[in-house]
Amino acid sequence: MNFGKIVAVVCGLFMVGGVLAEQPRMSREEYIRRYKGLVMESQEVYGIPASIKMAQALLESDNGNSRLAREANNHFGIKCKSDWTGMTISHDDDAKGECFRKYASVEDSYRDHSEFLDNSPRYQDLFKLDPLDYKGWAYGLKAAGYATDPNYPERLIKIIEENKLYLLDQNKELPEELPRRPEPIETEIPMPTSAPIEKIDVDNYIVAMEKLRGYSLYHNNGSQFIIANEGDTFESLGRKIGISAKRLRKMNDLPETAQLAGGEMVYVRSKAKHSGNGKLIHIVREGDTMHSISQQYGIRLKNLAKMNHREENARVEVGQQIRLM
Repeated sequence: MNFGKIVAVVCGLFMVGGVLAEQPRMSREEYIRRYKGLVMESQEVYGIPASIKMAQALLESDNGNSRLAREANNHFGIKCKSDWTGMTISHDDDAKGECFRKYASVEDSYRDHSEFLDNSPRYQDLFKLDPLDYKGWAYGLKAAGYATDPNYPERLIKIIEENKLYLLDQNKELPEELPRRPEPIETEIPMPTSAPIEKIDVDNYIVAMEKLRGYSLYHNNGSQFIIANEGDTFESLGRKIGISAKRLRKMNDLPETAQLAGGEMVYVRSKAKHSGNGKLIHIVREGDTMHSISQQYGIRLKNLAKMNHREENARVEVGQQIRLM
């Protein structure tokens, strides 16, 4: 058989009715193994539970086999919206030929999905949940309008429990062979109590004090913080409460090299974008900084700086007025 005939035979094996044969479907287990690192990164940087992120990706992308995933690297089915300026792809969904986002890589799709949740006001309450509360996230996504499917939370939870994805939230390894039926969840980290045990007045705020892994938990401006003990580090604190050191620093607007001395407020839920306590203005006192003001009122530093048309590290003078809304 000459070379031309060999080529013709080989091509024929991969052609069906003149159309190239489709690539083999990716299994759910293959998808989880391949993209586990991306969901772990999203949990560490953005505070989105790895189990939820993976379950959403599996469901929305059909385990990486959907047209949007294969042709547009879009693993979360995010549509263009009016503010999207990147690449697009046309795809039939609720209507024919709708505009969906197209990405240069799968990593870009994961990052954009995290930014989508992190920057949207309607999802901010989710970031106040316990980091291990994947059920709260599942039902919270539906309540916030993420999906129209009435069974969306139950579908996410089923995927998580069938594949033991909750182990990812605890930074544990998945079993070599993923199970296909739900099993009881075992965790070494006790869930925090939810009933207030005491009320105290801190800096004109009435806050409920609870216990979080042995720390008093304070509520401020829709967020929550604890007080670091002497000898605590972000790494040791993160291990105790189940939040990575990187995420703790990010939530407290601190650089990666920041360390604790003891006595600091450490937010364990994302701060708000503006004051929700009725306070409109802060009068600068001796020792205040933009960062200390953002901590005091539970407002993200970048939002506080933007409201006041100044840099995050700008100096403030005693008597100055700093807007909180």
